Amino acid sequence: MHEFELSISGMTCAACAGRVERALQKVPAVSAAGVNLASEKARVSAPIDAAPALAEAVSAAGYQVAEAEHDLALSGMSCANCAGRIEKVLRTVPGVLTAEVNLASERARVKTLAAVETQALIVAVEAAGYGAEDRLAEDDRPAPVRQGLRWERLELALALLLATPLILPMLLTPFGWHLMPPAWLQFLLATPVQFLIGARFYRGAWHALRARSGNMDVLVALGTSAAYGLSLYLWLVKGSPHLYFETAAMVIALVRLGKYLETRAKRRTGAALRALEALRPESARRLDADGNEEEVALNRLRLGDRLQLRPGERIPADGRILQGESQVDEALLTGESRPVAKGPGDEVVGGAINGEGNLQVEVTALGGETVLAGIIRLVEDAQATKAPIQQLVDRISRVFVPVVVALALVTLLGWLLTGHALEPSLLAAVAVLVIACPCALGLATPAALMAGTGVAARHGILIKDAETLERAQGITTVVFDKTGTLTAGQLRLRHLATAPGIEEAELLSLAGSLQRGSEHPLAAAVLLACRD
Repeated sequence: MHEFELSISGMTCAACAGRVERALQKVPAVSAAGVNLASEKARVSAPIDAAPALAEAVSAAGYQVAEAEHDLALSGMSCANCAGRIEKVLRTVPGVLTAEVNLASERARVKTLAAVETQALIVAVEAAGYGAEDRLAEDDRPAPVRQGLRWERLELALALLLATPLILPMLLTPFGWHLMPPAWLQFLLATPVQFLIGARFYRGAWHALRARSGNMDVLVALGTSAAYGLSLYLWLVKGSPHLYFETAAMVIALVRLGKYLETRAKRRTGAALRALEALRPESARRLDADGNEEEVALNRLRLGDRLQLRPGERIPADGRILQGESQVDEALLTGESRPVAKGPGDEVVGGAINGEGNLQVEVTALGGETVLAGIIRLVEDAQATKAPIQQLVDRISRVFVPVVVALALVTLLGWLLTGHALEPSLLAAVAVLVIACPCALGLATPAALMAGTGVAARHGILIKDAETLERAQGITTVVFDKTGTLTAGQLRLRHLATAPGIEEAELLSLAGSLQRGSEHPLAAAVLLACRD
């Protein structure tokens, strides 16, 4: 049993507290529940996985439980099974309501009771054999994807350098070239690939097996170890010149190539978000009480500060114009194709570009409360959600590895029982193991989601969630509710239909006389046609 502390809002009297207490006591397996009206907290003794049921009971009674959202950056995942494993581990942390892990973006979005600390989630993930960090505390660190890409490139170069002398002779054999290196050289080349470059597969497989689950690392470790071990046996015991060190080295090198391409794809799919984040200038020009300018970092700005904006500068934060008039380019934020006229009292958004005028702006929103931060958060939330098809893929991935291992064993036994020697039988089983890695199965959908939402954001289209993007394939008609976004924002006269006996020039002259002095957009179109 675990003791939960729930912060509850909406209670106004002792009757409310009693209603909440009775609702909590009705939750199955709850052994004790007490509600304190003064502190607006409830203490409940229940199983560690009871948090969602407790929150639902309070909500059903008409009150709200305070919740918190945690955003974790993950490392060490290799396939959809790893993502599923982390989700399962996070849900076992007391107080967790929901947990979603995105393999492509290597992020976890966790909703918990307000009392749950991020460190408890990180400890749980690390205990499962993976890495986790609080994304909110990462601002000053190098981008993990960029670091990962550099490391993947280094590992790939080393793997190809050592594996190429083993693979090349095999490729040249059909052309009559027989240049296979001696056994001792094959051993020296393959061993670093197997145990240095391939160390991450062994670590990943160990963590997965210890957790009684399977992942891509299990398949690669089993397959390459079988080929490497068979080669050692044939060389040291049988003295055979026909070895399979190149098979193990080639599989590891190709999987490393795949991981490198995967990491590079992740970096590219995140380009749209980085472009949005780049709209934030690094500093702002703040005015003191005497009107003197001081250049300060954005994190030193406070609500109510006065900022001086010169022509062509990006607006550092959301604000209200105090002095000056200008044309502000908000295209990247609102889709408006032309700069918008702004004057005293008008609102401006951070990230927009000031036009030709000088402006004094009062800061009205900072950090996560700005419009730009909201757009970035919306895109991140969309990339973190799972489409219905991804949920199906995740269910398949959980049983994928055990099924593949079983098929490899059936293949091995089938070949042996039909009279084949151990060597070809083992190679057939290895082929089943290494060709069935579930990387693409688990990565394709989240990678496509990241690419789709990212490209859409770059073109000014914000997609709410994965399900919306999946359903977008059935769209046949798109209706826009305003001009000036896809159009020039200026009406033009296209056609005149005259009554019999009336010339077009005469009709246009009469219409222009009637519309003279009018400010209506249609009148402006008629007057423009008259001038032309």
